[in-house]
Amino acid sequence: MRILNIGSINIDHVYEVNHFVRPGETLNGLSYHTFAGGKGFNQSVALTRAGAATLHAGKIGKDAIWLLNLLRDEGVDTSHVAVCEAATGHAIIQVAPGGENAIVLHGGANLLISETDVTSALSSCVAGDFLLLQNETSSVALAMEKAHEKGMHIVFNPAPMATDVRNYPLELVDIFVLNEIEAEELTGKTQPADVGARMRELFPNAVTVLTQGNKGATYFDADSTHHQAAPLVDAVDTTAAGDSFIGYFLTVLMQTGDPVKALAMGCRAAAICVTRLGAADSIPLVHELETVSDITT
Repeated sequence: MRILNIGSINIDHVYEVNHFVRPGETLNGLSYHTFAGGKGFNQSVALTRAGAATLHAGKIGKDAIWLLNLLRDEGVDTSHVAVCEAATGHAIIQVAPGGENAIVLHGGANLLISETDVTSALSSCVAGDFLLLQNETSSVALAMEKAHEKGMHIVFNPAPMATDVRNYPLELVDIFVLNEIEAEELTGKTQPADVGARMRELFPNAVTVLTQGNKGATYFDADSTHHQAAPLVDAVDTTAAGDSFIGYFLTVLMQTGDPVKALAMGCRAAAICVTRLGAADSIPLVHELETVSDITT
């Protein structure tokens, strides 16, 4: 069993700032760094570091061969990552004191993933494998439909949340991973219990995982609810925290079938991630999770 991630690959330009830039303002940055990123890239790195057999499908420009090499070095199967003439997707990321971030995305090559690309990537999968999708690439709805036809488990992280998400065949999704903003957009609810109840109404056959930042994460299926508090850490940058969570949560869930253990490992990974600058560079190795203790509630 393995995971196919049809996901974004970005170059992240990260600026530390005193505060997020306001309309009309020119702001001096405190520091500047370039990192590998994109939710798809980050999640493939997290999956692999957690121990999952991971296949990544996507597109990059010629300016990002180094990103392809980084994925390969991590042990990700990149046989379905194509190099094209378009610019690689990239992000402008402001990081304010306390670690909160504001991000502007340019999709670039990520938005050129075609039906042919999707079909080719899925040809490497079998029934029972997992498909992981975000909302930073093209052909997301098509991938859901074709993966469902193959009998794959579909995991959807609708980030960034946009109006087109409602037009996707969401009834085919097996696991939703939502942050609080995405959950409110999808359900109209803000309280975790209300989000869970509404998701059960909308998608009775799906599992929902609600990530809640420094409050941890909550798992909802048809019959049960589990909450895991977040370990206490000093956050410096929340970039890729959700991606770290997804990689470790999914891997442990696949390995053990235990959502409670999967929640705990996901929260540990996210807690370590936020203590470091950067996106993929901040994702912990599996042995590092032993240095963090769970908080029981």
